[in-house]
Amino acid sequence: MDIEKFATEGLSEAQNLRASYCDIRFEIINDENISFSDGQPQPIELSQSAGWAVRVLKNGAWGFVSGDNPDVPITIMVGQAIKIAEASAKLMREPVELSARPAETGEYESYYNIDPFAIPMKEKIEFLADLDSAMEQEGLNSRSCFADFHKIEKWFFSSEGSKIHQKIIQTGGGMTLGQAESRHERAERSYPRPSGQYQSRGYELLKDLGFKPNVPRIAEEVRMLLKASPCPEKTTKLVLSGDIAALVMHESIGHPLELDRVFGMERNFSGISFATPDKRNNLHYGSPLLTVMADPTDTYGVGSFGWDDEGVKARRSPLIEKGILRDYLSSRETAARLGLKSTAAMRAQGWQNIPICRMTNTVLLPGNKTMDDMISEVDDGILMAGPSSWSIDDLRKNFQFGCEIGWIIKNGRLKQPVKNPTFTGCTTQFWNNLDAVGNLSEFTLWGTPNCGKGQPGQTARTGEGTAPLRFHDIQVGG
Repeated sequence: MDIEKFATEGLSEAQNLRASYCDIRFEIINDENISFSDGQPQPIELSQSAGWAVRVLKNGAWGFVSGDNPDVPITIMVGQAIKIAEASAKLMREPVELSARPAETGEYESYYNIDPFAIPMKEKIEFLADLDSAMEQEGLNSRSCFADFHKIEKWFFSSEGSKIHQKIIQTGGGMTLGQAESRHERAERSYPRPSGQYQSRGYELLKDLGFKPNVPRIAEEVRMLLKASPCPEKTTKLVLSGDIAALVMHESIGHPLELDRVFGMERNFSGISFATPDKRNNLHYGSPLLTVMADPTDTYGVGSFGWDDEGVKARRSPLIEKGILRDYLSSRETAARLGLKSTAAMRAQGWQNIPICRMTNTVLLPGNKTMDDMISEVDDGILMAGPSSWSIDDLRKNFQFGCEIGWIIKNGRLKQPVKNPTFTGCTTQFWNNLDAVGNLSEFTLWGTPNCGKGQPGQTARTGEGTAPLRFHDIQVGG
């Protein structure tokens, strides 16, 4: 199939039908997931799909159609999208306007050394089988490990003249050890974190993560948890490892700053946001140590790309500067409502989906502390690691997070572990209590493969970059 010729026919039809704007995407998506559980290989999950997505703007309203039938002419799909836009326009309160941006042409390919889809399946299974054997630890009755591979190749064409081709490969993996004492009592530790680690890299990531050397450590931590006391309930100093700090940032900074949510477009599914436009440039979102960027340009982030799904070039954008709210994760439509430029955050799960505002890579800039520094300066507090649970209200204000493990800190040193540690907070108060940020040597850009949003629901791959963090006067336990 001549993809560009096919798309050009669609754009010409959109012009003939008097659409004010049209973009057309073609995507090929491949996914593989391989896993072991308690010594047994699990069913291998393989999927491949390819299809077209047509988005038009007419009479100030959107129309969207997607399909994977190569026998359906693109002109038919464009005509259907036009009819949807015309019907939607009758119910529109205000016509859609798009922020200006130049036509874009170019190629983008993510970084990788070894294409995981070129590796024989037998070799991948043997890698996990070897790891599974290493995870068989005395006294522990639960273990699992997985490897996940994702490849998407996409083409984008627009009536404004954009022609873009991108190829993105991502790899993920993780392992978990546990011991169930009863239906209600279980201890568990994961590496690199409970959901694993994902990056825009190739098969080499699995070896670079160093799974086997970390098996003895997490096994010993499971045994410690089986004997540990519950997390105390008090207000205290709190040190968060980078993996749980990343999740807190994702939920209490990333999602509240998605501009469609701010405008109420996400209300029915999972709420709106307290960070309304009147707070831009004056809300003290956090302490002066808090500077957060949206950065889809990072080499390894799973929220990285060359252009988003409406053809806006990736760029690094400040969301919060020294604690002050500055900008949002936006599309051309939502940015135009504030007289701003899009921050290139318009993304779709695949060709089946219309793009919506999504996190890319949300990055909290490093500070000047090591983890040892942060602990040594605490007379009385607690360190928590390994996110295990979370909840947050519909305004993204009040939250609770749970972790796999915690350690009491006394006189600048880690003492006994505690089980089921939790902490609660209100977003702006919590981030204003930030008093230390780990340095670049402690920084990790984590990858989340399954962030859910939208109606119909979509999952997105997002990145969260942070070092360990320390806060004062935080409620823990209970």
